[in-house]
Amino acid sequence: MNGETRTWNRPHLLDLESLSAEEILAILDTARSLKEVSTRSIKKVPALRGKVCVNLFFEDSTRTKISFSLAAQRLSADVIDFSASTSSVSKGETLRDTARNIEAMGVDAIIIRHRSSGAPHLLSRNVRCSVINAGDGAHEHPTQGLLDLFTMREHFSNKQPTNAKPKLLTSFAGLHVAIVGDIANSRVARSNIHGLAKLNAKITLVGPATLIPNDLKKLYPNAINISHDLDSVLPTVDAVNMLRIQFERLTSAAFPSVREYSRLFGLTKERLAKARPNLLVLHPGPMNRGLEITTDVADGNNSAILQQVTNGLAVRMATLYLCVGANSSHRSEN
Repeated sequence: MNGETRTWNRPHLLDLESLSAEEILAILDTARSLKEVSTRSIKKVPALRGKVCVNLFFEDSTRTKISFSLAAQRLSADVIDFSASTSSVSKGETLRDTARNIEAMGVDAIIIRHRSSGAPHLLSRNVRCSVINAGDGAHEHPTQGLLDLFTMREHFSNKQPTNAKPKLLTSFAGLHVAIVGDIANSRVARSNIHGLAKLNAKITLVGPATLIPNDLKKLYPNAINISHDLDSVLPTVDAVNMLRIQFERLTSAAFPSVREYSRLFGLTKERLAKARPNLLVLHPGPMNRGLEITTDVADGNNSAILQQVTNGLAVRMATLYLCVGANSSHRSEN
């Protein structure tokens, strides 16, 4: 595979902002090679046999937590689920002490989701095992960003002339992607922005002015545009990523009403009819059906939402495989 010429030397995956394009492609290439494991009659490989992974989740999660658990199990690692409500954290123990105590039991990887931005970075400086960021505050959700990139790469790599052999994209140059919705509170949006920009895609952020921080354009001024008019943007893009409105993070009224938001920024069948016929529709989940996306679009032919979930498992297998492997090599050398 193409990833044979790309190297990965990081023991942690904390964000996409610090990764190079080559490192991102190394994960995507590895995920592609591991994806077929899930199609086997025995869905397991011995790559991480004898390793132990802990899900350290301080926020609710369905897809991400199950996906990481399955990813570790398919690599033959042992998995432990941590419950913050029944742990010593509820008695006042610090995150650092919790992680170091868990590591002292012989853990090889900590997969952490936390409400505070920077929590995975803090752990990475205080433990020797691998740390994988499963979402930290409104900062980043790197594996979600990677699975979105994987889904787009897989989709657009297959859009070759019928007489040509499908060739994996090594650049997203020429692709235009819209990210729509609650960008201010979305760690998914930030990971997507970093990943897409590093792979040379054109990005348009769409939503109410109250939900798009203007300083985001400063991150990649040549790649990012901002719009508050979905109808004008939709016909120009190749893919659209519809974000959930994060009511739990909103501190004030960001828009007049749910009905008004849906009217202006919801992806409906009528809007989709004005887009390019092969528009790729993404959503990180969970969906607010009828708000940011209607059921007929979410379940329609343009939707890759369930494919994202399938690809998420492959991406998380690749992340664990690469990070734990790199960390084992580093520790053995020292």
